[in-house]
Amino acid sequence: MLIPSIHKSLNELIDLLNQLSQKEYSKSCAELSNATIGEHTRHIIDMFQCLENQCDSGIVNYDSRERNIRIQTDTEFAIENIVDIQKNLDKKNVNLELLQVIDGEEVRIDSNYYRELLYNLEHCIHHQALIKVAILQCETVKIDPNFGVARSTIEYRNQCAQ
Repeated sequence: MLIPSIHKSLNELIDLLNQLSQKEYSKSCAELSNATIGEHTRHIIDMFQCLENQCDSGIVNYDSRERNIRIQTDTEFAIENIVDIQKNLDKKNVNLELLQVIDGEEVRIDSNYYRELLYNLEHCIHHQALIKVAILQCETVKIDPNFGVARSTIEYRNQCAQ
């Protein structure tokens, strides 16, 4: 269920990007501290790519991301990168070590591929919620009402509606 959920979230993002002009994609949003939809999209992509590119080494460091500026300014290039991510998700669940420097101190935590995929899914949804704030400025864009909403929240809402 994890990988189909990631595909669903990334497909929702692709659907959104297909509706945006380059200007809308790159426009600063005051409500997001002047960040752009493109910057949030690039950040989502960066995190998935980081996991994919570092997985074979056994150590994942999300601070060591590429941060390709073209992804945040070119919707077609962003979509190409998302499709590449989707093609490479289905891997064996290997043990990983998560590496991060926090306040100058190196922290290492045991993890695994599926746990990091789950982290990336939740991270993606969080940034989609932020993107949704910027989308409110784009009158012609249509998005799923659940875009940027955690799966547990969707399930809870569905239970309450019954």
